[in-house]
Amino acid sequence: MIRTYSLAQQTIHELADDELETRLAQATWIDAQEPSDSERQALAPFLAEELPGSTDVEEIESSARYFSDADGLHVHSLFLTRNEGKHQNTTVAFILQPQRLLSLREEDLADFRLLRLRARRGQIEAGSPHELMVTIFEQKVENLADSVEDMHRDLEQVSHQVLEVEDSDLEDAIDRLAKVEDSVGKIRLCLMDTQRSLHFLLRHLRRHTELQEQAREVLQDVDALMSHNTFLSDKVNFLMDTTQGFINIQQNQIIKIFSIASVMFLPPTMIASIYGMNFDVMPELHWPLGYPFAIFVMFISGLTPFLYFKHRGWL
Repeated sequence: MIRTYSLAQQTIHELADDELETRLAQATWIDAQEPSDSERQALAPFLAEELPGSTDVEEIESSARYFSDADGLHVHSLFLTRNEGKHQNTTVAFILQPQRLLSLREEDLADFRLLRLRARRGQIEAGSPHELMVTIFEQKVENLADSVEDMHRDLEQVSHQVLEVEDSDLEDAIDRLAKVEDSVGKIRLCLMDTQRSLHFLLRHLRRHTELQEQAREVLQDVDALMSHNTFLSDKVNFLMDTTQGFINIQQNQIIKIFSIASVMFLPPTMIASIYGMNFDVMPELHWPLGYPFAIFVMFISGLTPFLYFKHRGWL
């Protein structure tokens, strides 16, 4: 699927009525999502080389993600997406040319859905492909900020569950903490990639003073989010250690109860063992009160350790 947008009066508008070739010729921004072979052929005239494939887009080396060639500036940046309640990182390839911006992606991302909605409402101001590129990264950072706030709220709920709720399900808390830690890591990776992308753009926006200032402001926002993300990561580790500590305390309490119970039943067991011996000379066997006496001694021998442990505060 290919969506096309044009710039008019500092505002971006979506082109949707004409044929694909006509829209491509008029477009300032060409957004290709999982393009078919025919759509790739339609994009070929705008590129000196072949449109990058999914394997090329996912390359992790910096030299493969940020470079310049005959087609323009190439920026392969990570965007955050959420599938089945889990955050994932997916790469979007941008090709910035003097007259247009091309974006290539494999998934329908929330960032681009919001951009389309804002474009239809005339809320995106951009006068050039370069300004549009910086605006897209500004929108991306805003969405990452929302994700960081969501993680903070999730952590507050888990923190309340672990630290304030009695008899809480600590295993469920560990599961929730593991999911939050995974999401925080994905957000951090996305923020680091955004930093690298913006630094690369800054080196190639020397003739655009206003855009450089806008990109630096976005970088400041990224730095602030990185600090907040680090705080969230530290809090996740603290809550994880605290939860495991509470689980160990609960397990120690159970072990202590079993240990005390074994000590309490040891004297009665010994008395019962003695009177279970098969010797001929055992005077108590012929004593009418022998059985009640043995039961009484067993009860006292078990009650005495219990009272002692209670007095010492071990129970």
